[in-house]
Amino acid sequence: MRLLLDTQLAIWWQIAPQHLPPACAELVRDVENSAYISRISLWEIAIKTGIGKLHLDLPRFIQRMTADGFDWLGLDDDHILGLAGLPLHDDHKDPFDRLLVAQSLCEPMILLTTDAKLARYGPTVRVI
Repeated sequence: MRLLLDTQLAIWWQIAPQHLPPACAELVRDVENSAYISRISLWEIAIKTGIGKLHLDLPRFIQRMTADGFDWLGLDDDHILGLAGLPLHDDHKDPFDRLLVAQSLCEPMILLTTDAKLARYGPTVRVI
């Protein structure tokens, strides 16, 4: 199974593993699965770091995620076009989350998240 971690899970993986749901770690460490981090998450982390909402060494983050066996997923035209087709919900408009959902649908991959609001986007989203 191909897994895509959402941004929060990727951050927890590196700087707060005590917050990481055990199911996430089990799925990622399962040799039958391939784990990915999206460049969209890196973009979101860079923005949060730049405005002081998050303190993270970005080059080290990239290096550690790669060393931990994650592959990087780029942003393609199909992902952006997929985003345009997603319904917009009044209670959740986060553009980064929506792009991650679009990627999970286009690839397809299972997007792992703790955000229950994303579950309404369909079977490629798994709330853990």
